[in-house]
Amino acid sequence: MGSNPKTLNANTDHKSNGKVVHNPWSDLRRFTDARIGLGRAGISLPTSEMLAFQLSHAQARDAVGFALNINEMSCRLSDLNPAAPVLHLHSQADDRTTYLQRPDLGRKLNQSSRTALANFMTEQKQHTESKYDLAIVVADGLSSLAVQQNTQPFISELLGQLGESQQLKLAPITLVEQGRVAIGDDIGELLNAQIVMVLIGERPGLSSPDSLGLYLTWAPKAGLSDACRNCISNIRPAGLSYEEAARRTVYLLREAKKLKLTGVNLKDRTQDDVIEHQQPNTNFLIAK
Repeated sequence: MGSNPKTLNANTDHKSNGKVVHNPWSDLRRFTDARIGLGRAGISLPTSEMLAFQLSHAQARDAVGFALNINEMSCRLSDLNPAAPVLHLHSQADDRTTYLQRPDLGRKLNQSSRTALANFMTEQKQHTESKYDLAIVVADGLSSLAVQQNTQPFISELLGQLGESQQLKLAPITLVEQGRVAIGDDIGELLNAQIVMVLIGERPGLSSPDSLGLYLTWAPKAGLSDACRNCISNIRPAGLSYEEAARRTVYLLREAKKLKLTGVNLKDRTQDDVIEHQQPNTNFLIAK
């Protein structure tokens, strides 16, 4: 028996048979990773969207739970600064469960790490008086996936943009397990660094399990608040590109050294169309 042409047309032309209706909101999904225009099947989500949500949720949970591959990261970071060793450090949170339940312990170095940094500085002062311009701290944070994938290419891009003209004396890169942002204050102070830059895995979202965050702090020391830091967020191929994040970081580093501060009093002007007019004894910044 042959197929009925009317039945065939009704099955193939979804828009005309009324069973599947095109959702105009879905056209906007190409502009964002946000969950918009999901459509519906009756009063529920379509099966494909429900499965996609469950997958994203699992990826976010895994990003929090997976341990950082210390050996692999150490090798990658060593290639970036061959003149200095990568220093392995640990917070006061002994394991992942403690880290998640006690955020305060993730903000401080444990005693063995403090001793290791103190011994390193003592050894350096036997050869020269060490005062570093920039200390780079890499911490696993809430997404080891973000650190594993994005840290090495970002630092490589940053060092390339800094170049020799910046004349920054870099401290040894420190790799911290179970660390949070404020642990950079301890490290920067012990390394006698003018600025500390903390690269850390950000809390995963349902569309961004691999987002890397960057925090800059001038004159780091224990007890500083987040108001003393500048943040650049969402560094990853699907977010803020390595090139753009490095450009903003170079700007903030330059301004921090000039003004001797970071935080709420240092604004990121890299997105402004600024025209600088100089007159005797006066500088005017006019934003378009």
